[in-house]
Amino acid sequence: MLAFIAFISFIMYFVITMSTNKKYEHDLVTEDYYGQELEFQEEINKEIHSQTLQQDLIWKRSNDGLVVVFPKTLDSQEISGKVILYRPSDKRLDFEANILISNHSMLIPNKRLIGGRWNLKVDWAYRGDAYLYKTEIVY
Repeated sequence: MLAFIAFISFIMYFVITMSTNKKYEHDLVTEDYYGQELEFQEEINKEIHSQTLQQDLIWKRSNDGLVVVFPKTLDSQEISGKVILYRPSDKRLDFEANILISNHSMLIPNKRLIGGRWNLKVDWAYRGDAYLYKTEIVY
């Protein structure tokens, strides 16, 4: 009987500790899950439209940070949109930045990124056409 009570006490202690300690806090994947679900078809259309490009976006790591390279066949002055970096393990590290292009590329500085897995999403437009590039990266 004592072993049974000790086991139940241990389980209760473990459950309470895991649910109240901020160290073990687990968040939803996104705050506005249902709102984003409604926008999903629009994202699919943008991704399909991105396949019509002669060149796709590419990303690469440099000494200064993460570089997103846009197709050289496009006029970089007419590209607009935003870059979103989502950290699945910690929503406090998520951020987005407006696209600012220099020489067909955009630099995201090292100080904004820490090592690990990120979801990179580039939602951009060129001459009224919408495009979307999504990938998972390990920085």
